[in-house]
Amino acid sequence: MIIVNGSEYSGNNIVISNNKIIIDGNDVTPDSKIIEIKIDSDINELKVDCCDKIEINGNVYSVKTQSGDVDISGDVSGSIKTMSGDVDCGNVTGSISTMSGDIKHRKF
Repeated sequence: MIIVNGSEYSGNNIVISNNKIIIDGNDVTPDSKIIEIKIDSDINELKVDCCDKIEINGNVYSVKTQSGDVDISGDVSGSIKTMSGDVDCGNVTGSISTMSGDIKHRKF
């Protein structure tokens, strides 16, 4: 389950770019200027150009964002990359990088 500003969706691939939220090719962009994303399942990939917070309660292959905090409770089999935002995650097979933010990596 994917929750964007309180509305529920399902899908595997999420792209947020040019102020549009696309889940598996469908535009689900809310009218709000503040975007918070909560995912309660495993997903393949999450690409976000700008949001306030990303919370993933499941496993993910990769996460890439320009701005926004990233909190992942499951495993990341690829990498996490953010330009501006804190990263809080568990096991990561690839790498974690942020230019402006803190990284809290919980190894299990």
